[in-house]
Amino acid sequence: MSHQPSRQRSSSTSAALVGRELAADPDIAKRVLRKIDYTIIPLLFVTYMFNFMDKTILSSAAVFGLREDNNLKNQEYSWVGSIFYFGYLVFEYPATILIARLPTARYLTVNTVFWGIVVALTAACSNFAGLMTVRFLLGMAEASITPGFMFLTSTWYTRDEMPTRVGIWFAGNSCGGLASSLLAFGVGHIGDHVHPWRWMYIILGVGTFLWAIPIFLLLPDSISTARFLTPEERQVAANRTATAGTGSTENARWKLNQVKECLIDPKTWFIFFIQLLTQIPNGGTQSFNNIVITSFGFTELQSTLINIPYSLICAGIIAVTGLLAGRYRSLNCLLIVIVVIPCIVGAAIIYHRDKVAHGIQLFAYFLLSSGPAAVPLNMSLVQSNYRGVTKKMTITAIMFMAYCAGNIAGPHFFRHTEAPRYETAFQTILICYVLVIGLAIGLRFYLQWINRRRTLEEGIEGNAGASGLLKNDKVTTTITESTLRQTTNEPSPELEDDEDVTDWETDGNYYIIVLDTLGPSLDDLLNYYSRKFSLKTILIIANQALSRH
Repeated sequence: MSHQPSRQRSSSTSAALVGRELAADPDIAKRVLRKIDYTIIPLLFVTYMFNFMDKTILSSAAVFGLREDNNLKNQEYSWVGSIFYFGYLVFEYPATILIARLPTARYLTVNTVFWGIVVALTAACSNFAGLMTVRFLLGMAEASITPGFMFLTSTWYTRDEMPTRVGIWFAGNSCGGLASSLLAFGVGHIGDHVHPWRWMYIILGVGTFLWAIPIFLLLPDSISTARFLTPEERQVAANRTATAGTGSTENARWKLNQVKECLIDPKTWFIFFIQLLTQIPNGGTQSFNNIVITSFGFTELQSTLINIPYSLICAGIIAVTGLLAGRYRSLNCLLIVIVVIPCIVGAAIIYHRDKVAHGIQLFAYFLLSSGPAAVPLNMSLVQSNYRGVTKKMTITAIMFMAYCAGNIAGPHFFRHTEAPRYETAFQTILICYVLVIGLAIGLRFYLQWINRRRTLEEGIEGNAGASGLLKNDKVTTTITESTLRQTTNEPSPELEDDEDVTDWETDGNYYIIVLDTLGPSLDDLLNYYSRKFSLKTILIIANQALSRH
């Protein structure tokens, strides 16, 4: 009897070793990844679609009677848009702690039920105070969604796989915009005594409430409880993320030292300000997009239709940039720069709208659709370049504090005294995106400098694809007995905390935002395109010049 625990540990470790061997088989690894993709990603995508629809239907509701039925005056509509993010801000950090400590899927199920009820109750509002209350509660409900999804993505996927998967489920935003525009157009034809904007909230609230059922039935709390995988496949899934992920996420404890490390990490503040400055434009256009379109001379129903191609363009850009970020890992910052450039042009045109035709104004509005693609790129930087559960959850909280602050401020640059041109708003949008370009370039060079310094100081030619090794040399980039114990939920008396370590505590952990030794480098891309366009010499020289800085 006394030998039973020993036999159980031996059996569990043997199973883990089998999982490790299976993970080395590319066919089995692909099969496991395919199963994960087919189960996890659709759930995240549809949930994120509802997440976007429920908070942004406000803009469509505004042109279908919400402002009049609730007697909104002066800047009150701007406050209705902003208050959502106060609720988000209040509950976002507690939500990150709950996500790390509670069964993730069960927590998200309960949260989705509450969120659907709040959306449906919005239809009962008849004054400013009522709208402010339900919008604040909606912000609290949705505060768990994005941090929870980022946590799930880092649990199930390797660092190389994260940018593409984040881009896919984040594209639910744009598809949600498309669906909400179609809903608004259809409901806008209702001539019932119940005004169209109320029907919008009733339909979305009921839909969100019912969506909690598939989340409860299909979304696992962790790899070890995934019913869609066999026991051997669970070991393969655990071993994949243990060796090529961003650290263990199961059985981890909240660590204050990781919070402090996150706060003094310079890359945290690059990411914070990129998030803040991309969300100020987002907060304004999200609440005022239909109002701005009608100011171009279109009707309320036409404004809902115009948002359909806008959403399609946005979804396409998010999908393409997500795929590129996953395939060419050195392009993240460059992609952020690329997606905000059209926004600068669009904001400049709309700011000077009295000098251009209505068709050009609409074209400029479509140029703004590329801006939201910067958000999943920024999120993928977090998930790919931070290690340690507490540090990852802290940077997630910081990033979404910036998200809230930007979205709170954004609507207030649309001053009611400047309607319908909103000069201050579009001038602010232009300035914000220009600053984002500077920050993205600065972050790229900062991380390149850190990688080179680590090579010189640590004497390790690490790469962005490997997990690195701990400074105490107890855990390396290969599977250790400690890792096997952790993935089988067994205690390890010697290395109890070693798997939950940060990127600063890991030798050879190189940041994947810049040039690395795995996968196609920027030189590979330059060689390819220079062969196509006969500019090889110029491009290679330019790349070498950048690398010297």
